[in-house]
Amino acid sequence: MLILGVLLWIAVHLFPSVMPGARSALIGRLGEGPYKGLFALDLVIAILLMVFGWRSATPEYWYAPPLAGMTTVVFVIVVVAFVLMGAANAPTNLKRHLRHPMLTGVVVWAGAHLLANGDSRSVILFGGLGIWAIVAMITISRRDGTWEKPPAVAASKDIVLVVIGAVLTTVVAFFHGYLSGVPLFGI
Repeated sequence: MLILGVLLWIAVHLFPSVMPGARSALIGRLGEGPYKGLFALDLVIAILLMVFGWRSATPEYWYAPPLAGMTTVVFVIVVVAFVLMGAANAPTNLKRHLRHPMLTGVVVWAGAHLLANGDSRSVILFGGLGIWAIVAMITISRRDGTWEKPPAVAASKDIVLVVIGAVLTTVVAFFHGYLSGVPLFGI
């Protein structure tokens, strides 16, 4: 289930950038609204497969992770990932330096988890999503052509983004045990 969920997530997300003609044809046949609904439904199914696949998989340890037990270091890396992901949908100066802040955030988030966990299900989930994000950056850049950097914004917007990223990471860390079955910070 976990592998199927990761593969479905990858296929659904890469479809628009790898096959833009097929995407346009599908929208022409279904309409914009039904296409978006089908896209969302496929993502919900992928997430459910990943969650239930994660919980049902018996982890086998494949390597000794270098940051095992270093929860604070991993937490800080995940804060960076959440800030990057948030930068994609907010006016920030990060978008002047990174063409794909959300996908870069996914790579950082996946990397943090791979540095902290050496088990099979972590490699499948986080490795798969990290590879997807790298491939997506390449295919989207190829599809969209030249990147035009957005104009600068006030530094206060960056500060707000960092605060929101830290707060959101803290909330996710608190509920991490409920979400993944892996508690953090003894919570």
